[in-house]
Amino acid sequence: MYVVMVYDLEAERTHKALKLGRRYLTHVQNSVLEGEISEGDLATLRNEVEDLLKPGESTIIYELSSDALLNRSVYGDDPTDEKRFL
Repeated sequence: MYVVMVYDLEAERTHKALKLGRRYLTHVQNSVLEGEISEGDLATLRNEVEDLLKPGESTIIYELSSDALLNRSVYGDDPTDEKRFL
């Protein structure tokens, strides 16, 4: 499944969400990660996000269960292209 994760944490804590998200997804913009993820990894990610958050912080995970539902347009350099060259 394809997911998009966006987070809003205190400025000095954003690196924690980024580090967590990068274990499963590709960092594409400030506070935004996306990519393919298995159901098991998604469940783990959700649990880790819940453990990370403090009151007043939030994370949203958008799930797309089918590639047919995804219409992704990138203007400028596509950060996900970097992943292909590793």
